Amino acid sequence: MAAIEHPLQALAQYLPAGSFDDVVKYLYQYKVHLTVAKSRKSVLGDYRHSMHGHNHRISVNGNLNQYEFLITLLHELAHLLCFETYKNSVDPHGKEWKSIYSRLLVEFIGKGIFPAEIVVALQQSIISPAATANGETALLMVLRRYNPTKKEGIYFLADLPIDALFMLPNGKVFRKGPLRRKRFTCVELKTGFVYTMSAIAEVKRLEVVGQ
Repeated sequence: MAAIEHPLQALAQYLPAGSFDDVVKYLYQYKVHLTVAKSRKSVLGDYRHSMHGHNHRISVNGNLNQYEFLITLLHELAHLLCFETYKNSVDPHGKEWKSIYSRLLVEFIGKGIFPAEIVVALQQSIISPAATANGETALLMVLRRYNPTKKEGIYFLADLPIDALFMLPNGKVFRKGPLRRKRFTCVELKTGFVYTMSAIAEVKRLEVVGQ
């Protein structure tokens, strides 16, 4: 995995204003080796606990906007704090981790760092955090509206109407179907195969000639 090592002062550019000092406090206190990683599709961040004389290690994708970066970092810090308290005696995303993560969210929300709509979206995470950031669809949709670069003609799948045609980055064309739990069922036009897709999938909407 390609990654970039950053001195702590350089970390400020990845964080919202007003959060740097409190984040660094945790990193110093627990001797965290933090890596700002290049984009990974499967994860936004990860945590590896200290062992054999090595420090705790956290990595967070560097392509995230500042609010999503901070929330991902807090998710991983919660794993660190959970390990410090319980070692490997509890489930990785069990009630103990959820309690610690909720406490961290409340702490940072209280500092006035997040816009109001993100605070509202975080309320569900405080009540019942998902095991992965990718599992919190409603929150991610709000967070990604703060991405500094807007892609021309690109939409969240959730924002398209049912029956809209869209294209994925691989060039495959689909028709959007109904929502099933947290994912939309979509039909690939060429094959007729049915797929389920995340509501936050970024897709290119296709206009139908004559409509």
